[in-house]
Order: sequence, then structure tokens, then C-alpha cells
Amino acid sequence: MATVSRENIGKLTDKLTVTLSKNDYMPAFEQSLKKYAKTANIPGFRKGMVPAGMIKKMHGSGVFTEEVLRTVEKELNKYMQDEKLDIFAQPLPVEADARQLDMNNPADYAFAFEIGLKPAIDIDVKSITVTRHKVNVTDEMIEEEVERLKVRHGKMTDPEEVTTEENVLNVTFAESDAEGNELEGGINKGNSVLVKYFAAAFRPQLMGKRKDNTVVLQLNTAFEEKEREWITSDLGIAVNEEGAADKYFKMTITKVGLVEKPEMNEEFFAQAFPGRDITNEDDFRMAVKEGIEATWDAQSRNQLHDQIYHQLIDHTQIEFPEDFLKRWMQQGQEEPKTAEEAEKEYPTFANSLKWTLITTQLTTQNEINVDPAEIKEFAKQQILGYMGGQSLEDAPWLDSYADSMLKDKKFIENTYYQLQTTKLFNALEQQVNVIEDVVSPDELTAMQHNHSH
Repeated sequence: MATVSRENIGKLTDKLTVTLSKNDYMPAFEQSLKKYAKTANIPGFRKGMVPAGMIKKMHGSGVFTEEVLRTVEKELNKYMQDEKLDIFAQPLPVEADARQLDMNNPADYAFAFEIGLKPAIDIDVKSITVTRHKVNVTDEMIEEEVERLKVRHGKMTDPEEVTTEENVLNVTFAESDAEGNELEGGINKGNSVLVKYFAAAFRPQLMGKRKDNTVVLQLNTAFEEKEREWITSDLGIAVNEEGAADKYFKMTITKVGLVEKPEMNEEFFAQAFPGRDITNEDDFRMAVKEGIEATWDAQSRNQLHDQIYHQLIDHTQIEFPEDFLKRWMQQGQEEPKTAEEAEKEYPTFANSLKWTLITTQLTTQNEINVDPAEIKEFAKQQILGYMGGQSLEDAPWLDSYADSMLKDKKFIENTYYQLQTTKLFNALEQQVNVIEDVVSPDELTAMQHNHSH
């Protein structure tokens, strides 16, 4: 009768040895040979009439090895299931019994495997303290958004010349010297820029300019720092490149435009907020404020979730069977790694593994589930997003289009993980200690850029 023995050989690493007697695998081996005999197609013999000796000679060795290993796997899995062993990856075979598997001399065999055991971890979510950074929406922010909406829903006109800071200029930037002589092989790129994005001291040079007029400019005098950064980036220049701001360009105006802004009336309100039935300016501005608050609150929540992540990953102590995992990285994956590669990649691998253990435990504790209906609803909302947020919930094709997305296994896996993660962090948000803090939009934006995981 097959037996499995277990011994500890290192930190969170055990060796399981499966010992088989010939009675454990011989019946299955003989049965498999009989099946081969019934189905084999060998010239000169009718199907099912091939002599057993010939079948054994032709296929016996392979079938014998297959049945022995299948029996080993069955006994190994049964033992781990019965003992409720929670392991990393798969068991790694240790050097097999020195004797060759020989169907003509069936014997007792022993096969050893190493397993890496998952550690027990203790996570005290209620001890975590994080800060919710809130942005207060000001009248100035509301006014800026109102103007943005007016531009978005306005009508583009084509005046003959630049007369206001609101003019839109289609331009071509050609790298040049201070006199405007274009540099051979220099940067040459089109762009679209509002006059008000230029530095205040530079704007008067643009007034009265028309299509095909040119202006020679230097980046550090034509733009303030904020605007200069995105102009520089758009031109393909690294922001930290030495001398970047000192570069000269000949700017050619290819078109002068001006957005004719809509009146503050119900037609404009309906364009900006379709389906809201807004009839007066006060309600319109309230809708604008709510939209701005929702945007910043979403960013604040993302930043709060990021704090929770770092508290969990940085302060949860977890031991790993390090030697086993490095061997598994070398031997147990589809693409084997060298010992040097495993050593180099292990810290990142272990960090990812740590987060997986943490989220698995917390997901179980908080009974986080995602059902198929939620995945389909996510698909439908994604489609609506592609359509610009139009109200298409009742469109007859929406369901079938979503069903077609659900045939993509990768989409389902990614969506399941995304929804599960969102649910988990929303649950954790209710359990941690939260301190409220008021910050400016720029401060919150800087927090988004500086986090890493």
C-alpha cells in the first residue's frame, strides 16, 4: 500500500516522500495495456486482435512509466488534500530513485518532493491610520470649469487676425537661431495654442498677427514655467535637458481661430449636462461644483487607498520559504531561469507574492465576491464610456455587445480582479482610522505623481 512521509528540511519547507509497492501501480499498468490492445491499429492484425506481448513490447515501457508517475501524483495530491497543506506553487521533485523504472522487474519505488508552505499572517486593519486629503471647491474653480464648458460647447470661428487672448492659434514650431534662420535637422512640429497660454509680456507681439505671419521666440521668455513644460514635452525635448528653455523657434501661424461661447441658457445647460433638466444658472453652477467635487473626491479616494496599500505592504511581517521559491523560479515555471536570474528577480517576486497573500486573506475575511452580472455591467459601462457617456442603457445592441466582450477570457480575468480590488479597498476604507485634511488641487495632484507600487 502506498505511503507518504513528511519531514521538515528548512524554513517553511518540507519534504514529502511517496513510496509505492508494485501492487499500487501494476493493476493500472495491466489495465492500460489491455486498452491499448483493443484500440491499436497495427498492420497485419485486425483491430482488437493484437497479441498482448506485442503491445507490451511496443508500448509497455512508456505506459509503465506513465502509470507509476500517475499513481505517485494521485497519492501526493490526496495526502496534501487530506492534510490541508497550503503550499506555494507546485511540489518540486527531488532527485528520483536511482533505479530505472523497469516494467520487467516491477519493484517498490520512492519519489521525493519539496513543498513550500504558506505562512500564517496576522493583519490588524483597525490599527492602520491614513489621511483623507480633501479639496474644497472654490468659486474660482467653478468659474474656470464654466469657461471650459463654454469653450467645449462653443462654435469655432475664423477671424482674420489675433485680437484677444482667447484666440486659438494653429502654429508650426521650427527650431531656429535668434534671427529666425531654421536649423538644418532641427525640431519641426505643429501645435494648437491659446494666446493666453503665452507669457503675459509676450502676448502683445501676437496681436494683429494673421495666417502665415511668423514670430521668432525663445521658450524661456515666450512661456511661463507650467506652460513651457508641456510645450517642451510636446516638442520632444526632455524637460531637464540642459539649455532646453534657451532654444529659439520660428513660429508660423497656420490658422487663427476663436471660439464663440454660448449664452448661459437652457440650451447650453442641456449640452453640458444632458438629461439633468437644468433651467437656471444657479442650478447649473451647482452641477458644475458637484462634478468638480466628484473628480477630486475620486482622486482623494485613490490616494487614500494608496496609503492603505503601503501600510499593509510595509508593515505586515511575512516569512517566506526563500530557498524553495528561488528553486521554483529556476525549475517550476514554463521558462526556467538561471540561479543568477532568480536571485536578481526574487525581491520583486517576493513583494508581489506578499501582496497576493495579504489580499487573499483580506478578501476571504471580508467575504468579497464578484458575480457575473457585475462583470457584464462593467462591460456595458465601458461601452458607454467609449460612446462618450451617451445615455444608451436601453439600446438593444448593448446587451449583445457586452456578451461578446465576456467571451474574452483575459477581459473577464482583468475585470474580476479590478472589481474585487475596488470592493476590497472600499471595505478596508470603512475599517481603518481616517484623519481628514484639506489640501489644494496642486498638492493632491503631486501626491498622485509621487506614489509608487
